[in-house]
Amino acid sequence: MNSILENKALLFLICLLLGMLTSFSLPPYNLIFINFLTLPLLLYISINYVDKKTISFFIGWIFGFGYFISNIYWITNSLTFDINFKFIIPFALILIPLFLGIFYGLVTLLCNLFNLKNKFSSILFFSIFFGGIEFLRSFIFGGFPWNLTVFSLSKNLSSLQILTYIGTYSLNLLSTTIFLLPIIFFFKYKSSTKFFFLSFGLILVVVNYLHGNMKIKNFEKKMYDNLNTTIRVISPNVPIEKFLTNTDTEKNINELIGLSNPNANKKTIFIFPEGIIASIYFKDLEFYKNIFKENYNINHNIILGISSINQNKIYNSLIALNSETELLYKYNKNKLVPFGEFLPFENFFKKIGLKKITQGYQSFSADNKREILEIDQLKFVPLICYEIIYSGKINQNKNYYDFILNISEDGWFGKSIGPEQHLSHSIFRSIEEGKNVIRSTNNGISAFVNPKGQIVKQISKNGYFDVNKIKRVDKTYFAKHGNKIFFYFVLIYTTLIVILKIRENK
Repeated sequence: MNSILENKALLFLICLLLGMLTSFSLPPYNLIFINFLTLPLLLYISINYVDKKTISFFIGWIFGFGYFISNIYWITNSLTFDINFKFIIPFALILIPLFLGIFYGLVTLLCNLFNLKNKFSSILFFSIFFGGIEFLRSFIFGGFPWNLTVFSLSKNLSSLQILTYIGTYSLNLLSTTIFLLPIIFFFKYKSSTKFFFLSFGLILVVVNYLHGNMKIKNFEKKMYDNLNTTIRVISPNVPIEKFLTNTDTEKNINELIGLSNPNANKKTIFIFPEGIIASIYFKDLEFYKNIFKENYNINHNIILGISSINQNKIYNSLIALNSETELLYKYNKNKLVPFGEFLPFENFFKKIGLKKITQGYQSFSADNKREILEIDQLKFVPLICYEIIYSGKINQNKNYYDFILNISEDGWFGKSIGPEQHLSHSIFRSIEEGKNVIRSTNNGISAFVNPKGQIVKQISKNGYFDVNKIKRVDKTYFAKHGNKIFFYFVLIYTTLIVILKIRENK
């Protein structure tokens, strides 16, 4: 191993491969066991290469580059729809992973600064650095909490039930610690000491799994609450290219209404995806109100995504309408996608002929309000597209509601692993908040996820499914307290490190 550490080229190649390999622990692969190999090796390299701080930073940076280039490569697909952006594709493919890799470079740099040794306290230190940096990544520059390592657990629902108490970032911290435990074999401890640490970690994993399994079984015994209206989730597969050209709006609306298959005698809320009528603004729907009136009646309400204008500002909006196309509610997206919905440093980039990727030249504006909406006595929190990825930011006023509604356009991912990754966030939000998640996407995976993260219904083709009944659970501890729980865990870890350091000194 020492000969590898002395060969910088080989060392960096190994770090690159470790990062790329770690990606296969994430959705849709979920090969969790990989993390028990890659993360301990990264920690071992970090604490045993103490020559130069710059090299220590590069160890994590290259690991992060390999990690992100192999799990968010789909980001370049969104640049293929406009010829003006195609020259950026090679830069986006390389520069975005290089930027995100900086966060992991900071992790290995901190390992060097704190001069970590081959002792158990180094696992706790690294876990705090790694978990803390991933927490920071979720908020800095608007935040991008995509593909945290904890998402490798997204198909192990029993292990995820602890989210109701501690949330995603705290579980990310804990799971990182568990993944790192195999490094114990490299430490010069007695066999009995190694056995103790590994056994203790295994006990924690088993207890958490059994507890989560029990919670799921108890939930399955609960009775369904029948809804007094049907929620119909529409999942079109309208090619995204159609939204970027001049299309026949009337034809598009008729096709969408036909896909929704309305029943005149059935009370129904029809949910269409984000930006599904992209060729017009909300105010222009008035010209098509007769089409809605001919197909829907007093038993029907419609929710869809469409652009809206207010005081010369353009918003990506979710609107709720009655059959007369009268506005019941409107929610404007709070978290916008850089370059997708707004152009950072817009004045500069406009000079070189760039605009936001989505249709139109003017950037969308972000709103700062998110209220609970209510239709037919059903209360829900609206989220548009990747707003579902933000932990602890769902219900800002903490009032009661029945479900989370997420509408999205996933065509930007193309035929990649992106839609699976996007769906996994719905699983985490449902368990954290203790709420059903109803998700309508275009060119993605539409789904109904219950409060335990189980996907009750899903569809990824042209069609729809109905939600007629749901199960409810009590408000979760995490929903009450949010991400401040993460800082409690950091305090606990810090206390353990101090205790171990005192013992080590003795």
